[in-house]
Amino acid sequence: MNLHISNGHLVDPANGIDGLHDLYISDGRVVGIGAAPAGFAADRVIDASGLVVAPGLVDLSVRLREPGYEYKATLESEMQAALQGGVTSLVCPPDTDPVLDEPGLVEMLKYRAEKLNQAHVYPLGALTVGLKGQALTEMAELTEAGCIGFSQADAPIFDTTVLLRALQYAQTFGFTVWLRPQDPHLGAGGIAHSGPVASRLGLSGVPVMAETIALHTIFELVRNTGARVHLCRISSAAGLDLVRAAKKENLPITCDVGAHHVHLTDMDIGFFDANARLAPPLRAQRDRDAIRTALDDGTIDAICSDHTPVDDDEKLLPFGEASPGATGLELLLSLALKWAQDSKPASAPGSPAKSAVSRAVAKITADAARVLDLPCGRLDVGRVADICIFDPEARWTVNAAALASQGKHTPFVGYELAAQVRMTIVAGHLAYARG
Repeated sequence: MNLHISNGHLVDPANGIDGLHDLYISDGRVVGIGAAPAGFAADRVIDASGLVVAPGLVDLSVRLREPGYEYKATLESEMQAALQGGVTSLVCPPDTDPVLDEPGLVEMLKYRAEKLNQAHVYPLGALTVGLKGQALTEMAELTEAGCIGFSQADAPIFDTTVLLRALQYAQTFGFTVWLRPQDPHLGAGGIAHSGPVASRLGLSGVPVMAETIALHTIFELVRNTGARVHLCRISSAAGLDLVRAAKKENLPITCDVGAHHVHLTDMDIGFFDANARLAPPLRAQRDRDAIRTALDDGTIDAICSDHTPVDDDEKLLPFGEASPGATGLELLLSLALKWAQDSKPASAPGSPAKSAVSRAVAKITADAARVLDLPCGRLDVGRVADICIFDPEARWTVNAAALASQGKHTPFVGYELAAQVRMTIVAGHLAYARG
C-alpha cells in the first residue's frame, strides 16, 4: 500500500529534521520526504495536521512475559500496548520461564512475535545458563537465532571470574553485554533506597554504593577486555558521575534510565504504595535531578519504559512483599516529553536550541537505536517505514483500566500527561489508529 502522510510536523532527530514535511511510503519503506517520488500514487492519504510525525519509538527494556508468565501478561496484550504507545521496536530481557538460553526458545519467541505482525522484537539472550551466573551460554548460536545482545536481567553473577570470561568471549565476537550494575551482596534483600524515607517507613535499604561498586568492577573489566557493555537502569547521582568519567575515558559503554526514575523519588512511596516498588528502587531527589542533567548532557543515552507487567496477586500486597515492576509501554512517550518540557538545557553558542519534542523523541528513537546499532529510529528514504504519529498537545489521565497492557500497575495512575499516540505504522502498514 502507498501511504501519503500530509501536513504533519516531521521530527526526525537522526537527520536533524524538525518542521512541516509530507512523508511518502510504498512497499513498507519511506520513498519520499517533502516531495513525492516520480509516479507515486497514494492509496491512502493520512492528514496529520496539528500532529507530530516521528520515527517509531525504540524501547530498550520490555518484559513480554512469554514464555512462562502468561498469567502476568501475554505477547498479544503487550504488543498491543506497544502499538498504543507508539513503540515499533523493543528489546526483551531473557528472564522468562524457561530462560532464553537456548536457540530454539529464541526462535519460538521471534516466530510468535512475527506472526502477530506488530512491533519488531529484539530478544536478549541469557549471558549464563539459566541465569545462574555459572556456565556461559552458547552466545554465537543465540546470536544466529536472533539475539542482539546478552544479559543477566536482574540475576546477579557472584563470581567475577565468570563475568570476566563472558566479556572476553563477547569482545572476541563483537557481542554487546547488557548489565544492570548492582553488587549482589550489598543491599541484598533491600526493597527501598537507603535513606531517611526507608528508615522512617521501616523498609530495608539498597545503598547507592551497591550501584557504584558494581560500576567500578564493570569498568575495570571493560578496560581489561575492551568488551562493549550497555548499562541498564542507572539510578544514582554517584553512579552517573562514574559513567560520565568512563565515557570521557572512551570506554565502549552506553547506558539507559527507566522512565519512572526520571520523574519520581523515594518520597513517592508515600504510605507504602506498592506501585512504586521498582528495581532499582526510586532514589532521592538529588539522584532524580542528576538523572535529568545526565539526559541533557548525553551521559545517559536513552530512556526506556522498563516495562514489567505484574499481576494483582503479586502487587496488591504489603510493600515489602509486592513484586517489583510497573507497566510503562503506553507512558514512554508522554514521560519522555514531560522530561524535555521540564528541562531547560543550555544550547551551544551559535547553534539553535532544539525543541522539547525533538529532544524527547531523540531519547526514545535515534539515541536508543544507536545503542542497538540497528537501522531503526529514523526516517531515511529507503528505510523501513516504522512511524509514530502523535498529538503533542493532547492531555490524558493515566487510568489503569484503560491500559492495553495486562499489567495495570503503575505509580503514575491518576497523573495527567501530555502527548497521545494517534497512529502507529509498522513496516508501512497501519497497525494502530486511535478511535
